[in-house]
Amino acid sequence: MAEHSDYSYRDDPSVPAFADDKPLLLFDGECVFCSGWVQFLLKRDREKRYRFIVAQTPLGEALYRHYGLETRDYETNLLLDRGRAYYKSDATIRMLEGLGMPWALAGVLRIVPRRIADAAYGVVARNRLRIAGRRETCMVPTAEVRERFLG
Repeated sequence: MAEHSDYSYRDDPSVPAFADDKPLLLFDGECVFCSGWVQFLLKRDREKRYRFIVAQTPLGEALYRHYGLETRDYETNLLLDRGRAYYKSDATIRMLEGLGMPWALAGVLRIVPRRIADAAYGVVARNRLRIAGRRETCMVPTAEVRERFLG
């Protein structure tokens, strides 16, 4: 995962323009585990803070490529917040914090060294399809949450 300046995707001609005024979670729409995480966030995000995009869309793939991430075997969710990209455990903790209390208490997990937290994240990510399975098609948002999805 390459380091990039804030909003660097805006200068990348391969990344289509998109609304980036709210945090955006990119996720593997074919992964039942990942889609479940999105459902968890949708249910608890009362402020409608987060937007979502399936990685298997042209915008999703362009963003994964821009950040030097694999576009076939999605090793991490990608959180874009104020133009900055967050990966693995950091993205997960930030998303939970953004939900407010009691979920914001997940911030205490920052005491775990990132190398260890990311290693644990990696174990789950590598085994997510064995844990929860794969969808035959990407997640399709319901009518009541459709406006929170890009792509």
